[in-house]
Amino acid sequence: KMSSIDLEKLKMTGAGRAMAVLTSGGDAQGMNAAVRAVTRMGIYVGAKVYLIYEGYQGMVDGGDNIKLANWQSVSNIIQQGGTAIGSARCKAFTTREGRIAAAFNLVKKGITNLCVCGGDGSLTGANIFRCEWSSLLDELVQKGRITDTLAKQHAHLNIVGLVGSIDNDFCGTDMTIGADSALHRIMEIIDAIMTTFSVFICSHTFCKSIQMWCTSHSHQRTFVLEVMGRHCGYLALVSALASGADWLFIPEAPPQEGWEDRMCDRLEGSRTTGSRLNIIIIAEGAIDINGKPISSTYVKDLVVQRLGYDTRVTVLGHVQRGGTPSAFDRILSSKLGVEAVVALMEATPDTPPCAIGLSGNQAVRLPLMECVEMTKLVQIAMDEKRFEEAIKLRGGSFENNWKIYKLLSFQKPVQSEVSLAVLNVGAPAAGMNAAVRSAVRLALTHGQKVYAVHDGFQGLADGKVVEMEWHSVAGWTGQGGSLLGTKRTLPEKHMEKIVETISKFNISALLVIGGFEGYAGVLQLFEARGRYDELCIPMCLIPATVSNNVPGTDFSLGADTAVNAAMEGCDKIKQSASGTKRRVFVVETMGGFCGYLATCTGIAVGADAAYIFEDPFNIQDLKTNVDHLTEKMKKDVQRGLVLRNEKCHENYTTDFIHRLYSSEGKGIFDCRVNVLGHLQQGGAPSPFDRNFGTKLGVRAIQWISERMTENFRQGRVFANSPSTACVLGLNRKVISFSPVTELKAVTDFEHRMPRVQWWFNLRPMLRMLARYQTSFCEYVPGEIEHVTRRSISIDHGF
Repeated sequence: KMSSIDLEKLKMTGAGRAMAVLTSGGDAQGMNAAVRAVTRMGIYVGAKVYLIYEGYQGMVDGGDNIKLANWQSVSNIIQQGGTAIGSARCKAFTTREGRIAAAFNLVKKGITNLCVCGGDGSLTGANIFRCEWSSLLDELVQKGRITDTLAKQHAHLNIVGLVGSIDNDFCGTDMTIGADSALHRIMEIIDAIMTTFSVFICSHTFCKSIQMWCTSHSHQRTFVLEVMGRHCGYLALVSALASGADWLFIPEAPPQEGWEDRMCDRLEGSRTTGSRLNIIIIAEGAIDINGKPISSTYVKDLVVQRLGYDTRVTVLGHVQRGGTPSAFDRILSSKLGVEAVVALMEATPDTPPCAIGLSGNQAVRLPLMECVEMTKLVQIAMDEKRFEEAIKLRGGSFENNWKIYKLLSFQKPVQSEVSLAVLNVGAPAAGMNAAVRSAVRLALTHGQKVYAVHDGFQGLADGKVVEMEWHSVAGWTGQGGSLLGTKRTLPEKHMEKIVETISKFNISALLVIGGFEGYAGVLQLFEARGRYDELCIPMCLIPATVSNNVPGTDFSLGADTAVNAAMEGCDKIKQSASGTKRRVFVVETMGGFCGYLATCTGIAVGADAAYIFEDPFNIQDLKTNVDHLTEKMKKDVQRGLVLRNEKCHENYTTDFIHRLYSSEGKGIFDCRVNVLGHLQQGGAPSPFDRNFGTKLGVRAIQWISERMTENFRQGRVFANSPSTACVLGLNRKVISFSPVTELKAVTDFEHRMPRVQWWFNLRPMLRMLARYQTSFCEYVPGEIEHVTRRSISIDHGF
């Protein structure tokens, strides 16, 4: 990493330098956020920034296709799908004559730094262009098109790549730009299909049963969904995992001979569990073990002929590329775009071209061509029918997704005397139901008796316990909120009754899914072990809260869905000012004292400021923000957006900030206030939260099963060590089980959050992209990662 001194020197190293950004190949949601970040960061460091329209074609054609950008050139594009500067496939650039023309057009503008956003083909083309640069200039000098002096002034071309691909098929980066948004489109379609089936919870005083009912009892209905993925099955795999699909076809794992019989048996078997809806997901590049394509039409005809089910085919096509980018893609693109500019400004003639990727929650610099070559190895392995190797080459997360999907496919549960209880604690959070579903089903396959507890610790004290079966959680993955019911009650005042319930049902382990109350509750139960032997059982907390304020993890279930909900609300608020007089919106977000929601939403919507508790501010800071917006409004900017975390300041309330802005902006802009409230807590889970919840549920049961086996003695489970009461967390890309006793030291109990939070490093980027004069030394640059066959990873979560 660079030192703070180096970064401060870098701040204006763009002075006298010129750079350009282009988008190439198939468009992907989030490209506009990347173009915006590259443009504004380039201007921030003092460089001239050019936008190249229509990709490589625009670079070859030159003229008005290469335009000097200013700050306003990329205003109001962050929420738009596609690419505002266009993309085109360019045959001319594949020829030397085309590249000579492109080099001439760049040299005329003084451009020697190029940021390319596209797939592996586009980035390979950029590398070829860079390698030929010297010879291209020599040829231009020989032809008399440029002078020798001009050639020497532009002797080196620096290249940085951003990977834009909805397929998430580029090795080395956890996620590519556009993949998460494509998953959003797919899940929207699946949810629309599944709305013909309603989930009801049948409950009374003691919640006797949970049943799934179908609105139509006369037909067994099957839907075959074809998603994009000619060579990569990522979209199909994650969609199947996030929706609980009955069958899946991906290019990396062709079904063995006789798959037709097995698939039909699976669909028939699901009928015995009470399900009357079957979902089959197929990637467009699906093949059988002999390499023969498997079409969605063939699968549909097979189901109709063999089973007589009412079957429909839905081919999603380019709808997966459309729509507004998700919050994840906007934040990802902004992080990668900012890092791309830093990498270009730092580059020397000896610096090899790099791609900017994501590792966990941090931007990293990757050797461009090594990643491209590793990506090609996957296709070679598939062509040579080395499919197991192809799955491994896709990365640890892809392989893990595949294993979990197979693990959660219907299996005949076995009987056991060991019992596990699952409960939700705190406020409802999207993804809770997905975690419960995967936990229940895996526990059943492990032979454990599973009890669902309604209404959290209060329900555990009151004995609101019901035994779960395989079909009890059918259809839960896409449901928002908490189907088990949840309360904020802590166990401290109900300890005797909780112990009584644990003893009555012979519960051998507790899986708690919840927020800060869940963490505090598990800690209280652990500390009561000295008084109650019944509490000497494994306890695991899966963090689930929109506030993302649980210690021991970077991400909590529900936070991604909440950021998307807040982002969508802000998008509509901004749009409401379209064509009106100048207006500033003050928007209040949830989060308690934790500023995660406000900060991430602020980046996703391009906010002018985001006030949070962790970043103290005073009246002078507020005045600076007002003056900043006043200057913006004088430059024909129509709207401004300011976010405020609900507990960011005791005295500077939302109403106070609204009145301050209204008074100081009088005559220049007017001000409106919006409180998003529980809108951020509702709605269907995002693909990230569905997938994340499913994985966390599986990993929690695996850990609990191991602890129960290790601590089984004298006919019962007895676990009293600190390592048997843990928070299941994702830190960077590593899954960890942190004892709640160890997390006490890093917890701010007064404000209900961790003392140190990784996302705080995003704050300088938010300010820089809003054009505040922020000290550049606050920015944390990306690490340089080396790529090897074993380090390749494509992870969305872990």
